[in-house]
Amino acid sequence: MKRKLVLEDGTVFTGYAFGSERDGGGEVVFNTGMTGYQEILSDPSYCGQMVTLTYPLIGNYGINLDDFETIQPSIAGLIVKENCELPSNFRSEETLHQFLKKKDIPAIYGIDTRKLTKIIRSRGTMKGMFAPVERPDLEIVQQLNKTTLPINQVSQVSTVKPYVVPGRGHRIVLIDYGMKHGILREFTKRNCHVTVVSYDTTAEEILQLKPDGVMLSNGPGNPKSVPESIQTIQLLLGRVPIFGICLGHQLIALACGADTHKLVFGHRGSNHPVKDMETGRVWMTSQNHGYAVEYSSLKQTELEMSQYALNDGTVEGLKHNHYRVFSVQYHPESAPGPQDSNSLFDRFLQMIQDHKQEEATSWPNVQTFIKS
Repeated sequence: MKRKLVLEDGTVFTGYAFGSERDGGGEVVFNTGMTGYQEILSDPSYCGQMVTLTYPLIGNYGINLDDFETIQPSIAGLIVKENCELPSNFRSEETLHQFLKKKDIPAIYGIDTRKLTKIIRSRGTMKGMFAPVERPDLEIVQQLNKTTLPINQVSQVSTVKPYVVPGRGHRIVLIDYGMKHGILREFTKRNCHVTVVSYDTTAEEILQLKPDGVMLSNGPGNPKSVPESIQTIQLLLGRVPIFGICLGHQLIALACGADTHKLVFGHRGSNHPVKDMETGRVWMTSQNHGYAVEYSSLKQTELEMSQYALNDGTVEGLKHNHYRVFSVQYHPESAPGPQDSNSLFDRFLQMIQDHKQEEATSWPNVQTFIKS
């Protein structure tokens, strides 16, 4: 069945439908990763977005049960050059088409994804819609121009109720703004006791859980759309070690008085070079974000840029000058992508250990207390 993709600027691409038969729309973005389409499909940070995959052949290793980043995908649509109908991999359990159809996700193949990507790079991300080829283009464009993109993505993908993943190690409270399972996996590998809570959990409720550290997860959309989370972080600063990833990184910046801005087409892929300013080392990183921290706004805060993107100079890492707080814009859980930065989880746990030791030595000497 033929299907077309119409952008809000009137550009039309005609291809073939697969996945769900329904029409769909959202913000059209692109990802440059050569592999990892299953993790991309199931990443909550793509909530409401139609993702263009620049690698031409997608679906060649099928879909398996092990590589999902969430149970229920929230992606609005998938755009590929070629859809492989006969995957070849020993872990494959179903085709990409079967998975998309089961999850009611519309998709299109057979279009010039290179041309589409160049349009997004030059004009920025824009709204788009899948539609039958018979429907008038002008009618679709008018509908797109009247449509407002949602701003409540975090509330759509965050957990509704808190839950615990037990362990014998450090007690971590993980605030779920659209958490990838890869983050949870890294903490369980390190035997941490993790309590996952909703994005709107208050600082008081979090501190009642007696955390050794607080993890701020990735998530979709504009960080300024979750002001309650900014207030929560402000109340946690200085009271417990904090580590932020992606949206969590941006929320830390806002909580400390810095600003964020929307990028023209965002960073989405698994080959983004980031330089660490302290060591001079360059890491290849996995990224998925449309907003970034405004570097000039850091001057009025207690934050310091610790890493930056070699492609465009944007802020990729932050550390606080007084509190045990740091963050990165990319994904050290490496799902999908390189594992260069995986040690950041160990750095966070070491920060927690240092904080515990400092608290222990700050208690009055027992003998002095008894004598007094």
